[in-house]
Amino acid sequence: MSDAAALQKVLGVTFRDPALLEQALVHSSYVNENPTAVSGHNERLEFLGDAVLDLIVAGKLYREFPDLSEGAMTKLRAALVTRDTLARVALGIGLGGFLYLGKGEEASGGRNKPPNLAAALEAVIAAIYLDLGEAAATDVVSRLLAEEWLRVTRQGTAVDFKSRLQEVTQSRLQVTPVYRLVAETGPDHDKRFTVKVMAAEKVLATGTGKNKKTAEMEAARQALEGLEADFTD
Repeated sequence: MSDAAALQKVLGVTFRDPALLEQALVHSSYVNENPTAVSGHNERLEFLGDAVLDLIVAGKLYREFPDLSEGAMTKLRAALVTRDTLARVALGIGLGGFLYLGKGEEASGGRNKPPNLAAALEAVIAAIYLDLGEAAATDVVSRLLAEEWLRVTRQGTAVDFKSRLQEVTQSRLQVTPVYRLVAETGPDHDKRFTVKVMAAEKVLATGTGKNKKTAEMEAARQALEGLEADFTD
């Protein structure tokens, strides 16, 4: 059987009811082979964990990115809770080593299968939520998803600022924004690019970054801020 105490250290939590964590680790194949050894598999907890994870990620996106549209937040949330993302996180904490698997599933490499890992991680999140509450679950999810969060949101928000600016300029000004490189400075290993974004021959903003894409993103972000200020004054 797995060492629930060791997993609690990995997760940074202490369960009041460790049996709940144990159940989160039980694959259906184990129950099929050992019907009297445990109270049940983790599929109900997986179901709950999926919803809890969606809520936590949606809440973080809402709070941390107040300028993102509903569609943009939906895309980012979807990227953060995919099976592959969750499986990578589960692998990173060695979750596969704690799973209860049937002999056949074990022999087929079940401890490293993305579906098993992602499902178990969702079940563990549900167990934390049930035993320790939403705040504890939010803390654990924030820590576990920290690297994926940075990767996904940096990519996603860069695309969204430009897309959002295009929506705004087309709606309010009936034009599409144009980005122009105005400066390229610094040595090859530390280049800085400056880009201006224009609409109807008017410069809306200027952005600087380590590459053109980042500079365009920053220009779009500043342009959005300026347009929002113009329309709220």
